[in-house]
Amino acid sequence: MDLQSFNTSPADVVRPALQACCDAPSWVAAVLAGRPYADEAGVARAADEAARRFTAADVDQALAAHPRIGERAEGEHVEAAWSRREQAAVGTDQATAHALTEGNRAYEERFGRVFLICATGLSADQVLASLRDRLGNEHDEEAAVVADELRKIALLRLELVLAVDEVSR
Repeated sequence: MDLQSFNTSPADVVRPALQACCDAPSWVAAVLAGRPYADEAGVARAADEAARRFTAADVDQALAAHPRIGERAEGEHVEAAWSRREQAAVGTDQATAHALTEGNRAYEERFGRVFLICATGLSADQVLASLRDRLGNEHDEEAAVVADELRKIALLRLELVLAVDEVSR
């Protein structure tokens, strides 16, 4: 949807597109409340500011929409398509899949949530290195990292929403 449609469409039309970017109600509400925006940069600024205020509950809700890194998101909905694209470079060879499975298991045991990383543009080795490195974080430190990774993903996906016809792909 273009900026004009984003600004003028009813909230019930725009809300699902924003939820596909990040299913945190406070973030969606803040971005909606800022309409109309003068330009796409204004939308991005508002979305970034709102994401920097994620609460633990926001992060938990938004994480429910994300598959484990290395697992293929199922379904035809836009979030699944974006997830598959974002993780495209992670790789599917057996050694990588095994390392990711083990890393995800260790991460979930340690932190009680799925490992989240903005994987766009990252290789499997980079993702694994980050996963292993983050296993050494303290809980509060990791919570801040997860919120920031979620913010990055939300902003990248918002760019896709504002790209004409991208949401329908």
